[in-house]
Amino acid sequence: MNITELARRLKITPNELKEALPKLGFHIGPRAIQIPDKQALAVMEMWQREKEKEKTLAKIKEKISQDSGEDKKQDFPTVTVEIPDKIQVYHLAEKINLPLLKVMNELMKNGILASVNENLDYEIASIIAENLGVKVSRGGEKKQTSESSVKDRVKNVLNQEEKKDLVQRPPIVVVMGHVDHGKSSILDAIRKTKMVDQEKGGITQHIGAYQVEKNSRFITFIDTPGHEAFKAMRTRGGGMADIAILVIAADDKLQPQTMESIKIIQQEKIPFIVAINKIDRPEADAERIKKELSQINLMVEDWGGKIPCVSVSAKTKQGIEELLETIILVAEMEKDKLITNPQGMLAGVVIESHIDRGFGPVASIIVYNGTMKKGDKVVIGQSCGCLKSIKDQYGNPVFQTTAGQPVQIYGLKGLPQTGDLIEVINDDHEFKKKIKQREISSFKENAAGCFCAEEDSSSENQKTKSINFIIRADVLGSLEAIVQSLEQLEHPEIKINILKKELGNLTETDVDLAKAPQAWLVGFNVNVSNSARQLADEFGLRVDIYRVIYDLIENVKQEMNKLLSVEIIEEKIGEIEVLKVFQQKGKETILGGRLKEGKAIKDAIIRVWTKTTEQDMQRTELKGEGKIVQLQINKKDVNEIKTGPEFGLKFLGKPKIEEGDKMEVYQEIRKQKKI
Repeated sequence: MNITELARRLKITPNELKEALPKLGFHIGPRAIQIPDKQALAVMEMWQREKEKEKTLAKIKEKISQDSGEDKKQDFPTVTVEIPDKIQVYHLAEKINLPLLKVMNELMKNGILASVNENLDYEIASIIAENLGVKVSRGGEKKQTSESSVKDRVKNVLNQEEKKDLVQRPPIVVVMGHVDHGKSSILDAIRKTKMVDQEKGGITQHIGAYQVEKNSRFITFIDTPGHEAFKAMRTRGGGMADIAILVIAADDKLQPQTMESIKIIQQEKIPFIVAINKIDRPEADAERIKKELSQINLMVEDWGGKIPCVSVSAKTKQGIEELLETIILVAEMEKDKLITNPQGMLAGVVIESHIDRGFGPVASIIVYNGTMKKGDKVVIGQSCGCLKSIKDQYGNPVFQTTAGQPVQIYGLKGLPQTGDLIEVINDDHEFKKKIKQREISSFKENAAGCFCAEEDSSSENQKTKSINFIIRADVLGSLEAIVQSLEQLEHPEIKINILKKELGNLTETDVDLAKAPQAWLVGFNVNVSNSARQLADEFGLRVDIYRVIYDLIENVKQEMNKLLSVEIIEEKIGEIEVLKVFQQKGKETILGGRLKEGKAIKDAIIRVWTKTTEQDMQRTELKGEGKIVQLQINKKDVNEIKTGPEFGLKFLGKPKIEEGDKMEVYQEIRKQKKI
């Protein structure tokens, strides 16, 4: 193993590693660049033991501070620490130089249930750090999202249009909220279809755009997935919308994805309507939802605020008409922003894309300005093509699309990315020039929706646990969500390698690629050919096809949990007062003692403290630790002693024990780690 790789795993610099190795009993030359694998493993094990020892002493010191009434905040660093816009929980703990457990506890106190690898926004991370006594500042520039560029593009295009040519366009409404709160069911009720039944597991797993008519006015709806894995898709939907509907179930409460949706809405500065769903249920309590909203400074209209609120039941259709009327009312208030020039420059955006078996790359789009026609030559991100067909939300062919109308377009030479802007270039010379500019990058990055990850050249020498994946999905949005979710699952002990991520069915080529690294072949809403399945069976490869992302993520977690090491936790079970020291020879001490509390068991860990006064039980100094090798009552060996009787004890350890010393008894509990 390379010295630099070993240092990376231990999260120190190579120079720091070379300085530390002699202290750990390992000697390598000052110019060495590699270390034998067995020795590297021994270094990592020794390093882990030293870290655990440091943690134990830190816990003891913290306990002493608490017992002596010291102010814990005195130990906090006073320097300002820079953290980025996104930071993983364990990286935050490292940055602010505090134990991971302390950071996790502070997150839980604030109602945030996050794993060690989960990303935190700067706002949340800064609050947690400051609660722990650490000043932080934002480090690094904030990246501009593709969604904000959509709005900028539309704004720039509209600024170039003549005001006399501008007309009203339909509002684009995004439906957001927590999973299973009824977003798709509300859209189902609005469209009077059974679209929700087509979603696997009853949850939306793609962005869908649909248009309805109310009072001779059109409204375009974007439905966004509620599951946590689809955060990027929700952000995308919020960035494309003019109005938001925040759906909250009346029989539940404000959930994590509800709070995240609120944050997206506030960041995008779009007006929104609260739809309290499932009011037909016996346990529904709309007033409680309004109260919870007021507690985060969101006041609905009937509580004296400015946020429109409608109580609805997607099941009984109660309140649906009122919700549509409220949308039209809000759209009327925003009419100065909902404008378009049908004859002007095209401004549109891709909301989803996928590979169709018969038609090739297909993109779902919404146009904000201008008109797109069949036969137009378009450039979309790294993709381009001449539009062979345009279909509306019902699959019917249309000649052209106007602002606000969601359609699917066919005839592209590559798969566009979600959020890509659409440009029409009907000048043949200019269009061919654009094609040449994009041809190479389009082939490498987007042709047939294929994305490949390079393998680590040093992987043969690495002994860390890892899971390799080859992933196929039906649409780009789902593929992004799966990859993002898997990357967030990565653990310090387990590395996740995504060797290939592609759209379409699993093939024999995928199986051949998976053979050498023994990769897990995962398909999402796709199929696997019989020949590919047979080949995978021959090679002993795992192939799984999923329809619901919950199942995929949970199964991966289960496999990762099997690979995690066992965590050893110390639990205090008793305290002994030393009455008499009978014999001390080498590391063995035979003594008489009395249990002050709890119990003592054979082979338990013993921590020895110096004498304390009768009035004050404060422990002044830790002498050291060892273990119980023998227990006796009335000269008979026993395995356990409970509170009360005096007993004999044989102690194995370095500290010199004296009468009056206190001995804390600890038991090691083996606990399987979990993701």
